[in-house]
Amino acid sequence: MAGALPESPKMAVGITGASSGLGAALARAYAAPGVALALIGRDAPRLDAVAEACRDAGAIVDVGRFDVTDRDSFAFWLKAYDHRHPLDVLIVSAGISAGPAPGDVGESFELTARQVEINLLGAVNTVATLLPAMAARGRGRIALIASLAAYRGLPYAPGYSASKAGLRAYGEALRALVEPQGVRVTVVCPGFFASPMTDRWKGPTPLAMSGERAARKIRRAIDSGRRRVSFPWPLAFGLRLCDVLPAALGDRIMRGFRFWIRSA
Repeated sequence: MAGALPESPKMAVGITGASSGLGAALARAYAAPGVALALIGRDAPRLDAVAEACRDAGAIVDVGRFDVTDRDSFAFWLKAYDHRHPLDVLIVSAGISAGPAPGDVGESFELTARQVEINLLGAVNTVATLLPAMAARGRGRIALIASLAAYRGLPYAPGYSASKAGLRAYGEALRALVEPQGVRVTVVCPGFFASPMTDRWKGPTPLAMSGERAARKIRRAIDSGRRRVSFPWPLAFGLRLCDVLPAALGDRIMRGFRFWIRSA
C-alpha cells in the first residue's frame, strides 16, 4: 500500500570481521528477508561485496567500516545501530593471524601486540559496548570466535595462540557472569576452514572444511543456545590431550606440527 511504513525486522544480527572468511560466511548464513544485518569490517570493497550478496538474499544491511580497536567512533556507531535495531545476536569474528618467519627466534613485540589488540581487546571493545543494552533488555546472544589454538598454544604462532586463549577465557567468564541477565554466550573454537587467513598458512591443515560448512555449524550452535562448540572433534580432542599430557611430551608433539604464516 502506498505510504505504508517498512516492516520492522524480525531479527537483528551484528557481525565483526564480516568482509571475508568466517565473518562473511556467517553474514551470508544469516541473510534472509526480515533480518537486519550490521556488517563491520576494514576492507571496504570486500565488505561491500558481502553486503550486496546479503541484500540480494533479502536482508536489510548496514555497513560499518571500522577497526574494532577504535574505541570511540566504533562504539558510537554500534550504539546508534543497536538503538535503531536492537541486536538479538552479536558475532565477534574479527581477527588476524601472524607468526615468526622461518628462521626467526620468536615473534616481535609489535607483531604479538597487534594480534592481541585486535583478536582479544577488539572483541572486548565490541562486547563491552553492547552488553549493557542487551542485559537491560534481558535477552541476546553473543558468539565469540576463538580457535582450537586456544586449547594448546601453537609453537609457530605464539601471539595468535595467546590472543585466542585470552578470548576463550574471557568468553567462558563472561557467560557465567551474564547468563542470569538473559544474555547467552557461545564460545566457538574452530579448526581450519577455507578463508584468506588459511590461504596464508604454509603447512598442514588437517580436516579443513569450507567456510560455509563452518558457518552452518556455528549458526546452529548460536541458535540453539550452546555454551561451547569446538570442531572438528578429532583435532579438538588432540589439542586438549596435548594440554593435559606431561609438558615435555606435549611440546614434542606440537613441535612436529610445522608451519609458518605468510605476511598479509
